[in-house]
Amino acid sequence: MKRSHHSGALTPAHIGETVTLNGWVQTRRDLGGVLFIDLRDRSGIVQVVFNPAYSGEALQIADRVRSEYVIAVTGKVVKRDAETVNKNLPTGEIEVQITEIEVLNAAKTPPFFIEDGVEVDESLRLKYRYLDLRRPEMFETLKLRSKASKVFRDYLDGEEFVEVETPILTKSSPEGARDYLVPSRVHEGEFFALPQSPQIYKQLLMVGGVERYYQIARCFRDEDLRADRQPEFTQVDIETSFLQQDDLLPMMEELMAKLLRETKGVELELPFQRITYADAMGKYGSDKPDLRFGMELVEMNDIVANSGVKVFASVIEKGGEVKVLNAKGCGTWSRKEIDDLGPFAARYGAKGLAWIQVKDGEFKGPIVKFFTPEEIEAVKERTGAEEGDLLLFSADTKKVVADVLGALRMKIGRQLGLIDDSKFKFAWVVDFPLLGYDEDAKRYVAEHHPFTRPKDEDVHLFDTDPGAIRAQAYDLVLNGYEVGGGSMRIYKRDVQEKMFAALGLSPEVANDKFGYLLEAFEYGTPPHGGIAFGLDRLVMLLAGRTNLRETIAFPKTASATDLLMNAPSEVDDSQLEQLHIRVARKPVAEKK
Repeated sequence: MKRSHHSGALTPAHIGETVTLNGWVQTRRDLGGVLFIDLRDRSGIVQVVFNPAYSGEALQIADRVRSEYVIAVTGKVVKRDAETVNKNLPTGEIEVQITEIEVLNAAKTPPFFIEDGVEVDESLRLKYRYLDLRRPEMFETLKLRSKASKVFRDYLDGEEFVEVETPILTKSSPEGARDYLVPSRVHEGEFFALPQSPQIYKQLLMVGGVERYYQIARCFRDEDLRADRQPEFTQVDIETSFLQQDDLLPMMEELMAKLLRETKGVELELPFQRITYADAMGKYGSDKPDLRFGMELVEMNDIVANSGVKVFASVIEKGGEVKVLNAKGCGTWSRKEIDDLGPFAARYGAKGLAWIQVKDGEFKGPIVKFFTPEEIEAVKERTGAEEGDLLLFSADTKKVVADVLGALRMKIGRQLGLIDDSKFKFAWVVDFPLLGYDEDAKRYVAEHHPFTRPKDEDVHLFDTDPGAIRAQAYDLVLNGYEVGGGSMRIYKRDVQEKMFAALGLSPEVANDKFGYLLEAFEYGTPPHGGIAFGLDRLVMLLAGRTNLRETIAFPKTASATDLLMNAPSEVDDSQLEQLHIRVARKPVAEKK
């Protein structure tokens, strides 16, 4: 029985037509010998009816079907009686009177109901992902992802970018996250690595004269997982030659505008706001600020340095800082509500959380007595404090203060209803530091990656003050998430060698790991740069989700396992022998 229509596509315009439908049994109801089945396919649900008056043998067959049976039916589309119209269904005005049925396959009772809005343990959903994907919400997300991919391709094709595939088996890099390693059977004791990104290959494509490249690329990183991370993920990888940062960023803004227009019907205001890394950290406590609301952090060092609050003075003397978050309207909170913020702040490194309420026209709180009237007035003016406000103070290193107040800003902003979830607020974060200093390793590390070009005027600082070098790097943030990141790339050998040296790589190690790239730079490499967008994360935000696993057909768990395939798993010793590998297995008692 070949399908003539999709279930969810039927409308009153089809009344009187004979149709053949294929799909799954969502529910069945037997009302006095008349059988009603909600038939579901990927387009939606329609009610089909089996009645002794016209269904004949089909009713007897239908009486044996259960939820999730796969069936084909043929019948006439009719208008429902007024009292039976289902306004909750797009097809609720009609039903199909069935004359023929074929059971295409039976089904066991599923481990959970296949419908939206049902609370199901995520591990169970992932174990039976093929059932979970039948839910309309999941299919709509997959369609959204497919549409987003098409928008990227359409726009980039129109701008004369060329889609090029780069290798999956590549060379391990000493920088960045941990690699997933692939042992070589042919070359004993040697390993490939799965790519963390196509970074070097796309740069070599620029050396090769491609000029404009893109790829929807699979990437792999063996790193600690969070709700917005996966060990394997998809990025839209883009690289260009002969364009500068101020040429590339507007082009990417047009791409995002097209994406939002065609997937959400939203028109974005261009150009996007640009904010320096220093301002992002200073004002919002985050390098990926959510700009849908204000509540900026306020620097207070000059006002409180000589106050009677000893911890403030001590922190400032040690080179730290004191900042305030003005939680507008929270001054009416009870002491318990305020104190409950302390454990939350402690999770981000706070050793304490000082506060002042503006209540009944006065500043009130445990630390008020340590301020002079002049200092109180200065705090009031600097923070814009007014009746009903709550001032939250953090005093520590710059990083801890940013982490603590940045997290409190988001928590309180959400609690106060200041965040409009229907709004999409993009911004560029620019002027990142090129290098950061790792106190544990006692060396500099790349803030982005080792191939990021420094600002031309800062190159001389490699010899005197590497930590002061600014990068020609940029991140695109959306609603508090980083959705894209890129940079202009180093394209001259001497600068790349300076970068490797700053990272603690000896010339010998640098040549062993990246000699092919250094040599390529000697054959007329053009100025180039690019960006990569996280497709999983973008789709997550477009779909209004908070978990990347909801946007991926077959994701891994937070512990990097595939519950459906039961992977990773042990392999046969014979396979290991072919790869020249021996596994030192822990005794059972040691396994966790």
